[in-house]
Amino acid sequence: MNIKAFCFNPFYENTYILYEDHGEAWIFDPGCSNRQEERDLSAFINDHKITLTRLLLTHAHIDHILGLNFIFKEYSLLPELHNLEEQVYNSAMQVAQIYGIPFDGTPKLGSYIIDNQIIKFGNQNVLCILTPGHSPGSVSFFLKEQKILISGDVLFEGSIGRTDLPGGDYNTLIHSIKSRLYPLGNDVIVYPGHGGLTTIGQEKLTNPFLN
Repeated sequence: MNIKAFCFNPFYENTYILYEDHGEAWIFDPGCSNRQEERDLSAFINDHKITLTRLLLTHAHIDHILGLNFIFKEYSLLPELHNLEEQVYNSAMQVAQIYGIPFDGTPKLGSYIIDNQIIKFGNQNVLCILTPGHSPGSVSFFLKEQKILISGDVLFEGSIGRTDLPGGDYNTLIHSIKSRLYPLGNDVIVYPGHGGLTTIGQEKLTNPFLN
């Protein structure tokens, strides 16, 4: 099992591809926003001879979904998210206009993600964990065997997701982190939506928002 990170768009958003060598691959939060970023993504997929089979969203803020139409056109995948995030998803065009970001809209939604749902990836189980606070339907994805957590904008190295956007709530976010992510284990590696990698244990000790 491998994971590849891309840093895309003016918000420096992390897009991840989870893949098996020469096999199945999932993409999380495709934020590619221009032709060069799209080429970089496609080149990686082609060079590693992998096949995208799912498009999963931790949440639907604009910086995490700028590449949705590209993924749909190139790979025929529709985004999967938690139903509590649908309102955020539907407001994407309006948000893009506020920020002045070129955006050609979103494809229709695929399936809904459910809290505590387990999705099979080859021989591995991926657990979907509802972690609201940054946004209403934020979801983190946990690979127990690899001790990997794709956290979206819930938890960062030395920080947490902002809570001043519509549907955000500080107390809810802190509760999500402490009640849903802490129990996963101190040695779990966190792959966040922005910035570098960290671990749950590191954030327990040093994150100023959690102490």
